[in-house]
Amino acid sequence: MQKGNISVQTENIFPVIKKFLYSDHEIFLRELVSNAVDATTKIRSLASRGDYKAELGDLTIEIILDAKNKTLTIKDKGIGMTEAEVNKYLNQIAISSAQEFVEKYQGEANIIGKFGLGFYSAFMVADKVQVLTKSWQDEPAVKWSCEGNPSYDLENCDKTDRGTEIILHISSDSEEFLSDDRIESLLKKYCKFLPVPIKFGTRQESVEEGDGDDKKTKEVEVDNIINNVAPAWKKQPAELSDEDYANFYEELYPYSFQKPLFWIHLNIDYPFNLTGILYFPKLSNSLEVQKNKIQLYCNQVYVTDEVKEIVPEFLTLLQGVIDSPDIPLNVSRSYLQSDSNVRKITGYITKKVADKLQELFRNNREEYQAKWKDLGVFVKYGMLSDEKFHERAMDFALLKNVDDAYFTLEDYKNKVKELQTDKHQRIILLYTHNPEEHHSQIEGAKARGYDVLEMDTMIDAHFMQHLEYKAGDITFVRVDSETLDNLVQKDEKKESILSDKQQEQVKTVFESLVKGKTGQTVMLTPLSPDDQPVLITRPEFLRRMKEMQAMNGGGFGDMGDMYNIVVNSNHPLIVEKLVKLEDEEQKTALGRHLLNLALLSQGMLKGAELTAFLKKSLEFLK
Repeated sequence: MQKGNISVQTENIFPVIKKFLYSDHEIFLRELVSNAVDATTKIRSLASRGDYKAELGDLTIEIILDAKNKTLTIKDKGIGMTEAEVNKYLNQIAISSAQEFVEKYQGEANIIGKFGLGFYSAFMVADKVQVLTKSWQDEPAVKWSCEGNPSYDLENCDKTDRGTEIILHISSDSEEFLSDDRIESLLKKYCKFLPVPIKFGTRQESVEEGDGDDKKTKEVEVDNIINNVAPAWKKQPAELSDEDYANFYEELYPYSFQKPLFWIHLNIDYPFNLTGILYFPKLSNSLEVQKNKIQLYCNQVYVTDEVKEIVPEFLTLLQGVIDSPDIPLNVSRSYLQSDSNVRKITGYITKKVADKLQELFRNNREEYQAKWKDLGVFVKYGMLSDEKFHERAMDFALLKNVDDAYFTLEDYKNKVKELQTDKHQRIILLYTHNPEEHHSQIEGAKARGYDVLEMDTMIDAHFMQHLEYKAGDITFVRVDSETLDNLVQKDEKKESILSDKQQEQVKTVFESLVKGKTGQTVMLTPLSPDDQPVLITRPEFLRRMKEMQAMNGGGFGDMGDMYNIVVNSNHPLIVEKLVKLEDEEQKTALGRHLLNLALLSQGMLKGAELTAFLKKSLEFLK
């Protein structure tokens, strides 16, 4: 038996590996199974080149849990190791000190495996590790043992079959890894799509026997194979049907109740290697529930679902898989590191997504429009987040009006500019966030020949501001932000029938009704006698700022519910009745009733004030 010390120049490499190198101890299983896959891939390669002439046999990797003896075994039938290779790969970690290693290599890409660190992750959960291995070459099998310190034992053993067994003696502080459910969940998380079959125990499966009336179903025991060795993203798009893509989506998200709208198959080998499938989910009006749904793989090994370094923020709303061996990972393969390749990959994915949307828009605009409710939030978010995506999306971003017609921004500007250009030569785009709530204003706007957009998603306040800045010649105005005559401001101006003194008296009446309330402003405006006597308008700028702040999770000072009370100084109820009343209480009562009618039409009369108004109205009818 050979005894020796692992070639490190410090006594504390094992504590560093256990406490620092891997942020999550469960990753040990990913590393050890990945090494087994690498060994299996190598023997396949040798056989394909004719260097290995014996039968390969069944190459399934087996995970064996023995809770009674507190061991977990990873067994492969791969290339194996000679004694010399064990000394080279397991007994040498070429670093001068643990601290220097951390400082020098934690920031480097793709060094896992170069120093045997993937294997040494075993010591995060085991207080003893044994390796039994027999090389594909005609050399004796060897057994290596180590108890989590630089000392090891190396001796010949009687293993006869090609490959490597790694036996972990699980430590007392890691006994969670002696549970069947825990190990199976980790295998499904990290190893679900590895290219070599991985067996973990057995399971019962129903099979049919016999024909016709004699057909019977019985339960048989079969190998419990954890993984799909040929996932859809590793195939060529021409090999896959729509059903294949749909089935793979269900495989990725088995508990999803909604089907994706469509998908993009990524497949590029220059200037970097990248494959994957991205699915467009039904977002509707939500930005949050879909985050962390893209899974990142490196050569079919699961890395993370935190992909913001490689996928622009707005694309994290998508679902699916990205796989690339060229993505730079930190030493533990736990997270991404920034470099030029990441920026190139980010740009490529963004372009592919934009190209797909453009293709759908051009090839079947009707179908694209039908999906806009679910696509709209994604496209708008992308335009806000990414300049290049904004430029491309101007060709397929849509505006929808209250009559369910869809337009690109340029098409819409051409449609409305004749009637909706104001005195400052800006095109006014009228909109509502709630067609039912603004029904009277919408009908009034239509009567003047105006068109009204429906902007009802949580992101629209930001999106409108963004388009105003980018286009330069448009302004969005909500239909309740001004009186109908002033929604599109022209040079024409109506004159008030009332004298200045009468106007002041009317204003005093209404100001007394809102005295002490924050955010309510009384304005007298000469409108058409056919317009309402009192209207409620909400200042566009302040209201929009409040909505944007609310979406970002903040407040906007002490704005309260800000609105204007617009009194129509040409309405008969103001000119012929209110002004001529001599009793101040009667004036106030009429003013309150007119104001309550305006508030009621906006759904703003609530609580005790609504109760009192209804009671008073019933009294009028008696």
